[in-house]
Amino acid sequence: MNVDIHQSWKEHLQPEFEKPYFKLLTSFVKQDYSEHTCYPPGKQIFAAFDHCPFDKLKVVIIGQDPYHGVGQANGLCFSVNDDIPHPPSLTNIFKEVENDLGIPYPNTGNLEKWADQGVMLLNATLTVRANNAGSHQGKGWEIFTDAIIQTISDKKENIVFLLWGGFAKKKSTLINESKHFVLTSGHPSPLSANRGLWFGNKHFSKTNSLLEQVGLEPLEW
Repeated sequence: MNVDIHQSWKEHLQPEFEKPYFKLLTSFVKQDYSEHTCYPPGKQIFAAFDHCPFDKLKVVIIGQDPYHGVGQANGLCFSVNDDIPHPPSLTNIFKEVENDLGIPYPNTGNLEKWADQGVMLLNATLTVRANNAGSHQGKGWEIFTDAIIQTISDKKENIVFLLWGGFAKKKSTLINESKHFVLTSGHPSPLSANRGLWFGNKHFSKTNSLLEQVGLEPLEW
């Protein structure tokens, strides 16, 4: 695994790359990619950083694992490649955007448009073996991505963190809420959404309102 990460992030994360856990993680990922089909493609493992440079960062959305089906994962949490059917959670995200802002449901599930505007679409685990959910958890990715959240909290201000579901909410301990905004709700998965824990959270209009409060351009969701 080549750590081909956007230069703006490299200067902040370089200490992590030197740590023993990251070297073990790199070895594991290289080996698993060489022996099995894994996602996302190697060049897209760090896509969330490439599309959202550190200095452009406005919003952080935290997911758990990349999609593990053929052609789905593109390195951005909840996002799928063009022409791929929308997974249930993504469908519910788009429905909430539609309900909240009146934006028509989109054709593509590719969220690069969000990332390019400063939305960090960060999975806690950045790789996965095909058809084997959670297969790369506990190998070191979580240490790395927790360090990223901590770095953002320490070195930035007025970032909007969107924490959806129990897993993401646990990351609030890494965020200094006195200088950042944290919005929480249930997960957009059908299990949570159908219990009334997702729809109506209005996180997309609330995020834009918070960005405008601190003099930043709202997002085109």
